[in-house]
Amino acid sequence: MRTHPRPATEQVVLVDADGSPIGEADKTTVHTKDTPLHLAFSCHLFNQEGQILVTRRALTKQTWPGVWTNSFCGHPTPGEDAANAVIRRAHQELGICITAPGLALPDFRYRAQDASGIVENEICPVFTAVLDRDPDPVPREVCQWRWTDPAALLEAVTAAPWAFSPWLVLQLPLLAAADPGLFAS
Repeated sequence: MRTHPRPATEQVVLVDADGSPIGEADKTTVHTKDTPLHLAFSCHLFNQEGQILVTRRALTKQTWPGVWTNSFCGHPTPGEDAANAVIRRAHQELGICITAPGLALPDFRYRAQDASGIVENEICPVFTAVLDRDPDPVPREVCQWRWTDPAALLEAVTAAPWAFSPWLVLQLPLLAAADPGLFAS
């Protein structure tokens, strides 16, 4: 059985409104009802057939448990390049190796509050990559996954935004506008 080690403590980079680093904090202490602005990233994976990978967050996740979302997301560690963080997290969360993720939305940022009151407050560049196999997700991160048509996903997110993570709801239309070819039916 393959194992996916989790770091003992994961540090996130705290930033000011301009995105300049101002400190570090333990990830487990950052996400509260008053979450400071910090760095993150999102990644959307596509397969050779042009389908997009969506994942359902594990029911044990602190924020938005059980919600369908983008392929995966995470936080760069202090001093870590965002693209390298994407590569690292792809392995940690989905058991996959990706190379050369493309930066699709460099200036994406959002603030959202889940039903429990926990706030996400992130400067969150959005990446895309192509995957040539199915993921092997870690159960503590992902409880379900599926490949789907990007145009159908965009339609579902528009029709029922409450069923998806707020960052996916915000990112998907921006990705479609930035690269309409990815979302053509």
